[in-house]
Amino acid sequence: MVVHHMSNSCSSLVIFLVLCFNQSYGVIIERYVHGKHGRESHDQSNGCDFFQGSWVYDQNTITPYNSSICPFILQQFDCQGNKRSDKLHLKYKWKPKSCELPRFDGEDLLKRLKGKKIMFVGDSLSLNMWQSLTCMLHIAIPNSNFVIQRKSEVSIFTFLDYNVSILFSRNAFLIDLVSEEIGRVLKLDSIENGNSWKGFDMLIFNTWHWWLHKGRKQVWDYIQEGNKIYRDMDRLVAFEKGITTWSKWVDSNINPNITQVFFQGISPTHYDDGEWKMSINGTCNGQTQPIHGSLYPGGPHPSVFVMKEVLRKMSKPVTLLDITTLSQMRIDGHPSSYGSNGGKGNDCSHWCLPGVPDTWNQLLYAILVSKWRPKNIL
Repeated sequence: MVVHHMSNSCSSLVIFLVLCFNQSYGVIIERYVHGKHGRESHDQSNGCDFFQGSWVYDQNTITPYNSSICPFILQQFDCQGNKRSDKLHLKYKWKPKSCELPRFDGEDLLKRLKGKKIMFVGDSLSLNMWQSLTCMLHIAIPNSNFVIQRKSEVSIFTFLDYNVSILFSRNAFLIDLVSEEIGRVLKLDSIENGNSWKGFDMLIFNTWHWWLHKGRKQVWDYIQEGNKIYRDMDRLVAFEKGITTWSKWVDSNINPNITQVFFQGISPTHYDDGEWKMSINGTCNGQTQPIHGSLYPGGPHPSVFVMKEVLRKMSKPVTLLDITTLSQMRIDGHPSSYGSNGGKGNDCSHWCLPGVPDTWNQLLYAILVSKWRPKNIL
């Protein structure tokens, strides 16, 4: 076996993106499609940039659900159930600069999706969003029959009265992670897992967090590209190669007349208060309010540069949920010490439910109802 070593310096693509990008990067409801003469064109919905705005305090905001009325919330997301006493973080709503978001109507969404199958594919941030959506829909029709099943790495929530199935498939990298004689190998150009994503009406993909883990949290031993095996490489470079493989799978396997594809976007962490300079604890722990304004003091998230560039090169339409900046502002929204470790941990990666992922789903709903006329979404 020959193990190749790749320099930690970024590829020319990543360097170009970092140098050329500025803090006004967000374009929202972007549907990336290949335009004429190889140029990219962006299909923006109704002229409103849903993802540019700020968090606004609203004392009349009512929490849509809690663990007592949505009993299937996982403990790791159930901050109030884990004795988080402050409620201020639940009183902020997302306000786009130039419009109002439509009110989330769970019953309306279920009617629009009647008979459809939706799958979230990704890591635990996909799980966070999936759990939020199932709670938001359940509370809209509390007397409706539902079934929760788990088959291997797939969780299935079915609203029986509407014949709507919402699935979550855990796949942290989207590409293949395979156990071989040499150890666990992350294959940058292999995506056999994609066979299980076919036949759905909507796919919502996510990946990022596990690309950064090192030491004991790293779940692979080697990275493989073609016939070359590496012990490590620049993680942004690896991420770009991996999601490029995913993008080629979408271009080759998805019929946009049958399946609508979303990319969930990059969910940020808040372990370094140097990015926002307003913490006495050094992390998200103890934060009770979001950052005010519309720009994150720490600047744009570097992975967003790479992700958007890959999406722009695709030939099939993918709608980006550009949630990064609005989530960066929510330093108060994480479980921190109110996760599943009973006060012993500090989770600044995931999000409390109810909380920020509810806004992600409100934005998803806004995109759906603004792009299609009633009763004609899919």
